[in-house]
Order: sequence, then C-alpha cells, then structure tokens
Amino acid sequence: MDVQPDLRFARAGDGVTLGYQMVGQGPVLVWMPSLSNIVAQWRIPAVRDAYTGLARNHTVVLYDGRGTGASDRRIDLTDLGVEAHLRDLTAVLDHAGIRRASLLGYYHSVATAIAFAARHPERVERLVLFGGAPRMREAMRPAQTQALLSLVDQDWSLFADAAATAWLGWDVTPSGRLTAEAFRTATTAAVAKAWFEAAQEIDVTGDVGRVRAPTLVLHRQGEQQIPVEVFRRLAAALPDGRLVELPGSTPTLFVEDPAADLHLVSQFVTTGRVARLRPLVLTAREREVLRLLAEGSSNAGIARHLGIAVHTIERHLANIYRKLGVRGRTAAVAHALRHPPA
Repeated sequence: MDVQPDLRFARAGDGVTLGYQMVGQGPVLVWMPSLSNIVAQWRIPAVRDAYTGLARNHTVVLYDGRGTGASDRRIDLTDLGVEAHLRDLTAVLDHAGIRRASLLGYYHSVATAIAFAARHPERVERLVLFGGAPRMREAMRPAQTQALLSLVDQDWSLFADAAATAWLGWDVTPSGRLTAEAFRTATTAAVAKAWFEAAQEIDVTGDVGRVRAPTLVLHRQGEQQIPVEVFRRLAAALPDGRLVELPGSTPTLFVEDPAADLHLVSQFVTTGRVARLRPLVLTAREREVLRLLAEGSSNAGIARHLGIAVHTIERHLANIYRKLGVRGRTAAVAHALRHPPA
C-alpha cells in the first residue's frame, strides 16, 4: 500500500478530538498508542510493513492518543491517567461503529487495554500485550528508560534521537531517522513530560484478574529493558493468559523478525491459537564467527582471521546475539560451549 488511509476524527466524552485511521478487512484489531504520530509512522518502512501486513487479514484501527499526533494538542495536562485513555479508546470505537474488537496494547497502552477488557468484556475479543505492565511504574523502572526520560524536558530533539536508537536498535539504522522524526513530531516536550509523569501513577493490577478475553503476552527485551519476570507475573495473573518469549533482543515488534511476529499476532487474533515459533538460523559465516569467539578470539583477531573489517564482525555479532536470544558476548560463548557451532 503506497497511500496511507484517510484520517478520521472522533470526539471523546470530555470534548477531546482523536485522530484515527482504518485499513484492511476482517476481524478488527485496534493498535493502541503510546506517544504516537500515525501519519509520520506510515513513513517508517518497518512500521508501514507491519500495518499493511496486519491489514491483509484484519481491519486495523490506528489512533493517536490525546495530546499527540493528529489528535488534540490542547489538553488538560493533569488529566492523562487511565480514565482519560479509556475515554479515547471508547470514542474511537464508537465513532467507527465497532462493537467488538481485539486490542494490541503496546508499551504505554498495555494498562489501558487491560482496564478496558476488564470493564467492558462484551467489547473485547482478544488481547495482545507487549512492552508494558499493569503497574506502569514497573515498565518505566529500567535504568535506560529513566535516562531517556530525563532528556524529555532538557532536550526534546535529543530525546527523540536517543529513543529511536534505544527502542529500535543500531542494526536497523535505515529507519532510525524517520523513527526519530516520528517521536519528535508526535507531541511537545511539555505534553510528553506530563504523559510520562501520569504513567508513573497508572496501576490497573486490580483489573487483571477480571479480564476474560484470551490474552497473548509477548516479550522481547534487551538487557537494559523490562525484566521478563514482569511479563511472567502478568501472564500468570490473567485468567486466560499465555506468555511467549520471542527470540532476539530488540525491544519492539515487527522489526527483528517481522514475518514471524506478524504470523504470531495475526493467527492469535484470528483463531486464538498461538503459532509455533520458527528458530532463527545462523548463517555459515555467523557460525564461523561464533566458533572463533568461543575459542577466545577478540573482534580484531576474528577480523584478521577471516580477512574482513572489524565493523563487519561487530555486525555479525549483533546478528548472532539476536538470533540466539542472548544479551552479549559472555552469553553467546556460553551458548556455543553448550551447543558447538557446526
């Protein structure tokens, strides 16, 4: 799809206008926002591919939360708790004439998805949750996240650049500039600061046990991100929850292994079944690099042995860590010692 869908506008109960889009056909999947700019996000190749991939089998609804993107920027900055976000979701569903949908809660919107499913079970078919937690403070606790948030009111442009790098990863840099621009234009520093401050107080743990919708909790995080234990507790507390720990370390969906992520989410939303993950296979060169790494060679030593540049070895190592689902050199060596590369 070369042209993104038209913007539509819904009005929440408190008068806030929400910009949203609909694309595709089939069971409805609402991709709920964090700090978003859906118009700018269509320009990011990986994100556009995710939207169009999901739209092959679903009616995908995208919207910008209050204060962001195409939605009202002039908002009450003291009213950004979960009740405000529930009003936004309700307004979009009602305006679009959607009585029942599956929800994709992503980072900040995980808590809102949980609360909506618990309080309006008749309107939620299934839930897919990634990157957030019912007690949002837990999702914002990692040191890397705190370091990023400290930049919000100090240097908004630097925050956008750093967030794009940290949340997408250096090995997908072709999308980095566009991702940073989407962050930068999503809202203002003042609104972003208010969003994050309000998020620290969001806690819907009391709603988790009342969710009746089948729920798929997904985890793919690097060492500096949210610990997997947060997601294990969430899946265990949900009456019909299942956790899938995805291979890799880039803390996002539809970027590191987009085809597998799309298949997993689409099949669950359509049928309620969880697709079996296909393993990520090392190339012959990656196996060679891993073997030399396990023998104790440095990056420079591996580069000399193979006759290639050190930065190429660094790229190979990043791919190896991602495919093995490990967090660095030590863990990769330990894996190689347990499972010697052929």
